[in-house]
Amino acid sequence: MNSEQKQRGTNYLFMKKCVRRNPVVPIQQQWLMSMLKLVPQSLMEGKDRQLLAEKLLQEIIMDYETSMRRYMVRSVLIKPDIEGLEDEEEAPLALLPLGLDFSRPWHNSFVQAKNKILSNLHILHPTMKALLDLGYALPVTFFSRLKEPVDCQSLKTDVSLSCSKAEEKILSTWYQKVISLFTQKEALNGVKLDRVDSFYNCVATLMSNQLKELLRRTVEVFVKLFDPEDRNCVPLFKMELTLDEKKMEFYPSFQDLEEGILFIVNRIGQTLQNIQTVHSCLMGGTTTLDTELPNHVIVWATSTLKKSVRDNLEGPKEYFENYVERYGWLVDGTAQARIERFEAEEHSFDEYAAFIDEFFTHKKEILSLPQVAHFPMICLNCEDLKQGLASNANTFAERLMDRIVASHREENKKICREFEAIKERALKVPETTEEMAETIAYIKKVKMKGIQDLLLRIKERCWQMNYFLDVFLFAPEDIALNATVLLWPKMINPIFDEHDDLIEQSKHKTEQELIDKHEKLMVELDKLTCAVTEFEEYSELDCMQQYLADLRALQKCIQEADETVALINKEEALLEWQLSDFPLLNDLKVEIEPYRKLFHLILKWQRTEKRWMDGTFLELNGESMEAEVDEFYREIYKVSRIFQQKQKQIQQELKTPQRKTVEEETEEETKANPTLMCSSVLEQIKDFKVRKDEGY
Repeated sequence: MNSEQKQRGTNYLFMKKCVRRNPVVPIQQQWLMSMLKLVPQSLMEGKDRQLLAEKLLQEIIMDYETSMRRYMVRSVLIKPDIEGLEDEEEAPLALLPLGLDFSRPWHNSFVQAKNKILSNLHILHPTMKALLDLGYALPVTFFSRLKEPVDCQSLKTDVSLSCSKAEEKILSTWYQKVISLFTQKEALNGVKLDRVDSFYNCVATLMSNQLKELLRRTVEVFVKLFDPEDRNCVPLFKMELTLDEKKMEFYPSFQDLEEGILFIVNRIGQTLQNIQTVHSCLMGGTTTLDTELPNHVIVWATSTLKKSVRDNLEGPKEYFENYVERYGWLVDGTAQARIERFEAEEHSFDEYAAFIDEFFTHKKEILSLPQVAHFPMICLNCEDLKQGLASNANTFAERLMDRIVASHREENKKICREFEAIKERALKVPETTEEMAETIAYIKKVKMKGIQDLLLRIKERCWQMNYFLDVFLFAPEDIALNATVLLWPKMINPIFDEHDDLIEQSKHKTEQELIDKHEKLMVELDKLTCAVTEFEEYSELDCMQQYLADLRALQKCIQEADETVALINKEEALLEWQLSDFPLLNDLKVEIEPYRKLFHLILKWQRTEKRWMDGTFLELNGESMEAEVDEFYREIYKVSRIFQQKQKQIQQELKTPQRKTVEEETEEETKANPTLMCSSVLEQIKDFKVRKDEGY
């Protein structure tokens, strides 16, 4: 059973849906036209009323189709009495208008009200007609149409002045005519004495309505200026795009502009608010006319103007957003962060130039944008924003430019310092041969590599200067520095020529000094040779200490001569000469060595003997004395043998007839004094040993 009821319900719903889908005979067009004819013509006038009529017809068509579909369902189907279809109830069909009362019960009340109005408002009095005629002469607007763009504050001031002037004009013309109208004798003809107050109340009401209508029409005229379908009459307001504290904004703001436009409506509504009634003016009272604008007029004007302002500000707002999108990064810190990050990294001059050109390109692009953008209601001046953005872009470019200019300047100074150092070194007179050789090597290296490197660096400076000439204004000192850098390659060649002459002179002078040193050393060596020969004549054992002092003085001279030889050889090597050899100096060193040993041993023996002979006897040690005596004997004997061999060698050389005469041979055969001194000391040592063995 439940399954069968469910199936019946499903079938009913399906059939109901099919019936509702059936086409419905549309309502006839003539029926709709007949309905529209029933509407008074006055209600059909105006654009909004036409739209309202169309909406009314659409509603009638929808109601007609809904009723027809409902009738078809109720006529064809019967809803089964089962569970689940409680919500499928259809509204009852409309009943035919049978037995309805179409009489007009309001007609009598309307006639009564009309008669009452005629008896209380005095609308048929001739003076009232004259007053109405005067009201038709009232001006419609309190302001002139705007032909040129105006800023919001000036417009507010102008409208305030225009309203004040219009009010003064109305008081001096229309109001005076009204007062003069009621000062005439026939102004109150036909008005009963007990109806005078009612008559003047009627006058006050009529005047209030006339002034309210004047204000209303003035507001409507002003609002109509902002009609979106007639943009030729829309007032033009001056606005600016400004850059203040790194923020781009409108001046005045959208809110200020809207408030300025709404101020005009409020200012019109504040006009003619203190006009006395005719009765108060004639009788000296203070009662004023009620001329306040109806609230619905103010609400309508405010909403209409706000919508119009918002619609007309869409264009400027989009234009402003385009500025923000394209150039906002110049003022919101993005550019600053990019530059700081760029400066923290290492970049080449070309990369700096490319980054600088990016800012200059933006600056040029910004300055090329229109100074004034025109919109239906706004004349937008962008000059302040353009100058601010361009100034920011230029500031960032100059910051980067100052950095590479400083680097360029420092490199120029460095190049000049290096050229100055080369010049100073090239023109300095060398004080020594070593300094001269170093200078020659330095200049040679400079010519081969240093100048080439400097020329490459100067070429790089030239390329950078060509870039700077297009984008940067050099200071006079920078111009002079750049010129100096460019002129150095030409100025350095005469310096090198002067250096060559100076080196040639120094070289000639050094060679002459070296020759003089060589000759002087040879003379000195001859003197030293003679001094060594004189040692052969030393034979006094008591003067041994003096002999040793003379020997040491001679050794010092030989050492000085040796140092002189080293200096001469060094200078010869620097001058690329063949090194000089001084065999005589080596011979002197060999010749003097035996004398040094001899004099030293003899003096040591004399001092030791004296110590043994004159010292404390108990401190003597026989064994050590014996060893020392033997050591002295051996050493002196060795020295004696050296002199003996030397003497024999001399004698052999003297046997050559070409070198010596017979007399010289006889003379040289005699023993030399050093040999005799050795023999004497050996005899003393032998004698000392004998005495020691004998116990003194």
